[in-house]
Amino acid sequence: MRQLTALDAQFLNAESATTATHVAGVAILDPAHCPSGVVTRGALVDLLRERLHLAPALSLRLAEVPFGLDHPYWEPVPDLDVADHVHEVTLPLPGDDAQLARQVALLHERRLDRGRPLWEMHLVQGLTGGRVALYAKVHHCAVDGVTGAETLAALLDLTPEPRAAEPPAPARQEVSSGSSGSPRIPGSPAPAAPGPLTMLAVAAARSVTHPARALRALGRMAADLDAIPLASALPGARVVAETARAITGSSAEPLELPSAAAPRTPFNGPISAGRRFSYGSIPLADVKHVARTFSISVNDVVMTLCASALRAWLCEQDALPERPLVAAVPVAVRKPGTRETADTVGNRLSVMITPMPTDVATPLERLQIMGRTMNAAKRRFADSPATWLGELSSVLPAPLNTIATPALFRLASIALPPINLIVSNVPGPQLPLYLCGARLLAYHPMSVLSDMSGGLNITCFSYDGSLDFGVVACPERVEDVWRLMGHLQEAMDELVELAGPVPARTLLHA
Repeated sequence: MRQLTALDAQFLNAESATTATHVAGVAILDPAHCPSGVVTRGALVDLLRERLHLAPALSLRLAEVPFGLDHPYWEPVPDLDVADHVHEVTLPLPGDDAQLARQVALLHERRLDRGRPLWEMHLVQGLTGGRVALYAKVHHCAVDGVTGAETLAALLDLTPEPRAAEPPAPARQEVSSGSSGSPRIPGSPAPAAPGPLTMLAVAAARSVTHPARALRALGRMAADLDAIPLASALPGARVVAETARAITGSSAEPLELPSAAAPRTPFNGPISAGRRFSYGSIPLADVKHVARTFSISVNDVVMTLCASALRAWLCEQDALPERPLVAAVPVAVRKPGTRETADTVGNRLSVMITPMPTDVATPLERLQIMGRTMNAAKRRFADSPATWLGELSSVLPAPLNTIATPALFRLASIALPPINLIVSNVPGPQLPLYLCGARLLAYHPMSVLSDMSGGLNITCFSYDGSLDFGVVACPERVEDVWRLMGHLQEAMDELVELAGPVPARTLLHA
């Protein structure tokens, strides 16, 4: 069975008393099209049982290596009862958005049980307007943003009438080989993890070869040294990087970070275990109209919205830094068309680092600078190894990484924060979808807070003509998280006014 990569394991190592490293989302549903007019827990459990094989991450659990000497393995749970992972709660009256956000924040605080498959779903009844919400979370060691959305998509349909589930691939199809080297037939049960003695033997072999592998990883990272937070501040980092690029013939241009470290803000520093959540949606037609008008990308507009909202919030706190904030933007590096299987569960992502023009007062100039900055960051990212995040995670041996990661994260948050926050934009389908017969009205993603990345995370998902935002914050760092959501909507209104009215034809076809 496949062993977790260094990057996958890093999401386990980063967990602490104040950090839970799962990704999640809140689906808002209209049950009007359901045969019974309601979405029930029983119907959701039945759907999961029928389609579990379409979401491989949900049927695997961790198999720990004795004494934590190596990264864990994935192993199947043949007798898995999905009902143990599906819960239901009803909000008290009036069941408004603020109540839902409080309930979801409480659920998001709780770490997943590592002795079971690393996922949970919570059906939330009692929303105003007869709506229902589904909060679902999966550990980040098993999925990234893209595969998390694909896991949810396995449960969705194009019509209120559920489709017939695609059966597992027949056993007579081609034979493939798992990471253990033993042949495996697609559609057959995933092989079990190795036994403890085999795990220890592999761990011993890896410990012997680790110094050489770490040196190779550092060598591959050298050409990107001047673009990695903290590392770029080391004496001679630019010279080392330029020399490495000259040796390898790379044409990558250096990304001028605004400083050796991100400026200090109220939402940077050690975080607590508490979470706050707010959510909202912006018309995607408005975002596309602004992008077309100013000849930039949709993602550039999203980043500008976030920069504007952060600037407004920091001004209210009388805490706006003179330098631009620095954001980490996750980037999927999974090959197009790759289908997730039990052998490919895990993360295929990297991170792009970009300044955000929060120091610029005028909205138009802020938009233009964000567009130019993102173009430079994209060029730098395209010319750099897409695996640098994984390489960085593999430098320390597994036992030391497990112990050191939480302490290093907290130390960095106190001494020299590498970034101010994470901003993520996940593209989704532009057509209505259904879950258990209920129409999916919106999907608001939620992600991770850590000492290293700061007490604020902004994630959005485009779906059926909307850009659905989820804002997660530590209450000790951002007390009123709804204010940030309000600033995002105000920033959109500001840009639409600059771009002029959306043409009627655009509204019809967006």
